[in-house]
Parts: sequence; C-alpha cells; structure tokens
Amino acid sequence: MLLWFVPLFLRRDIGMTYLDANASEPVRPAARAAVLAALDVAGNPSSVHGAGRAARRLLETAREQVAACFGASAAGVVFTSGGTEADALAIHGLGAGRRLIVGATEHDAVRAAMPMAAGGAVVLPVDREGVADLGTLAALLAEGPALVCLMLANNETGVLHPVAAAAALCRAHGARLHVDAVQAAGRVAIDLGALGADSMAISGHKLGGPQGAGALLLAGDLALAPLLGGGGQERGRRGGTPALPAIAGMAAAAGAAVAALGDQHRLAGLRDGIEAAALGAGAVVMGAGAGRLGNTTCLALAGVRADTQVIALDMAGFQVSAGAACSSGKVAASHVLAAMGMGALAGAAVRVSLPWNVSAEDALRFAATYVEMAGRLVRRAA
Repeated sequence: MLLWFVPLFLRRDIGMTYLDANASEPVRPAARAAVLAALDVAGNPSSVHGAGRAARRLLETAREQVAACFGASAAGVVFTSGGTEADALAIHGLGAGRRLIVGATEHDAVRAAMPMAAGGAVVLPVDREGVADLGTLAALLAEGPALVCLMLANNETGVLHPVAAAAALCRAHGARLHVDAVQAAGRVAIDLGALGADSMAISGHKLGGPQGAGALLLAGDLALAPLLGGGGQERGRRGGTPALPAIAGMAAAAGAAVAALGDQHRLAGLRDGIEAAALGAGAVVMGAGAGRLGNTTCLALAGVRADTQVIALDMAGFQVSAGAACSSGKVAASHVLAAMGMGALAGAAVRVSLPWNVSAEDALRFAATYVEMAGRLVRRAA
C-alpha cells in the first residue's frame, strides 16, 4: 500500500504534527543560516583563485567543526552525500580481504553490502531487546580477519548497542569495526576515540541539517580505498565536488545538536509519557528493557497492520512511520523486529521519533490520539 495516497476528502482540516525525526529532523535555525551563507560562496574548493580559496576555507572549517563534535581528527573526516554513502565507503574501503560481520538489525545501507562481500558475510544475532550478542561476536571473530558493522543506535527502536565493548573484542582479534552512528549522532554524546571504532558514519539531515551531506569519520591514519574516484577530492578518498552548502549546514546542525544534548532528557520524559499511555491501550513497546535513544519509541499493536496505524494517525494529524523511511513508500514487516523474535508484531509496529522542536502539548495530544486509535482499531481487528 502506498502511504502517501489518502483521499483528500477523508482528511480532517487540522494542522499536522511531525513525529518522524528519525527519518529526518526539522532543519535547525543555525543550519539554515549556514546554508544560506554558503550559497553566497561562488568558488569551487578545488580552485586555486580567491573564490576557490574562500570555498576551501569554508569546507575546512566545516570539517573541523564536525571533527570537534564527535571526538575525531579533522584529517579523518571524509565528506559524503549522506549516511548511506558513508556506510558503503567504509565497507568498500576497509573491508578488502576481510569477512563481513553485520548486526542483524543494521540499516539496509549496511545490509545491502553483504552479498558483495568478497570474504563472505555473516549475521550477528541480537537478543529479544534488540541488543547485539557479544558472545557470538567473540566466537565469530576467532574465525579470522573481519570487518564488523554494528550501529550505535537502531533507527526503528532506538536501542543502543554496546559498541565500546564490541570494539574491545575487535581489537583483541585484529578485526576492524565500522559504526553507523546516523541515528545516535546529536542524540547521545559520542567520542570516536573513546568508542574505539575504526570508522563511523553520520548524516546531516538526521542532525537537523539539510539533506545531501554526510561524513565518514576515520580513527587514526587508516588507508581508505575510494568508492568514487573522480578528481581526487577528500584527499583521494572520495571524488566529486563537495556539496558545500549542505556540508556547512551539517556542521552547523552538528554543533547545535551537541550543544543541546541536555534536551534529550526532556524528550525522554515526553517519550515515557507516550509509552505509558500506549501500554495502557494494549500496545507493546519494542526494546523497552534496553538502553535507548530518549526520543524514540516503537509501539506494536497485535493484529493491526503498521500501515493502517500510520494512515490513521496521519488522518488524525500526526506524522509517524513504520520502520525505516528508505523504502520508497512501502511498508513491510520490519527485519529489525523479526530479528528480535517479535513474530507477527514485526508487521504491526509504528515508530514515533520526537524532533528537537516538539512540545509537551504535542506529545500529550499524540498520546491521547494513539489511545483512541488503538481502541478503535483493535476492536475492529477482533
């Protein structure tokens, strides 16, 4: 079913409340200002004349800003078109001659690389809360050189993985670790050095910047084979003229998000209130027993299809999603929830992800609407 097709005559004349931040955060004011300022810079960062040097200064300032936000070195920041390219670059550039070990709940940007892994690929299972099984990881690492891909926070459930512990296992076995931090960046404090990973992917629009920019952050002086050759930009690690306005916006968004990390406690309180109401209406909270992002909840209603819930909530004025927002409008049973052993609930869950600018009133209105919707749809499904 196509989610965007809802007959206009069925829609209520109401304002819409956006609760799908994990798909894309609303643009932060600082990011908007940075984009507009960068649009006035006419030069190409690769040009040697004055305009080119001005563009280069802006690019390198953004590189330093991103590095400072996530405990990386500026030399290790490789700008990309987004998180998907950053993940692909890490797997292509760091995985040569190594077996690929991929967490069962990874984003499709990582899972899509598994069939192409020259050294073979294996899935790392998770428990019923969605947390990676480190005992199995240790056994898999003992089998030979590997590149492990383990996300910091899951995009559907918000569940946090024990990445630092996984990194220690990888070091002990001579393995490399790539971390998809697209959902975690700007929502939890991240220091690449303390994390112990070899590489980490971020995405600008998940931070409150514009779409079209991301970065791969490298630890140490790692050799990285480019995925895109081109003109040798990004120190030969990623070809193509950089999207300077998007990159400047991403850097500004990262700074604003990191400066406002304390607000995640407020979002977690709003999330907890929504969950309490949803539980009272018969919902199941996915990954509730694990550490999670404060802004994210995944709510399942037994016997009620996810797309039915998304459309019902949309008609009531609330924009949420079913799983990742990277499937061209399609809704299928979540591979994340299936890996957690949720069975039929894998096709009956919606994700509510609170944006940085959500209000307490928004959360209260959503909780009341969800309770009403749950009661109505569960009765209909009975």
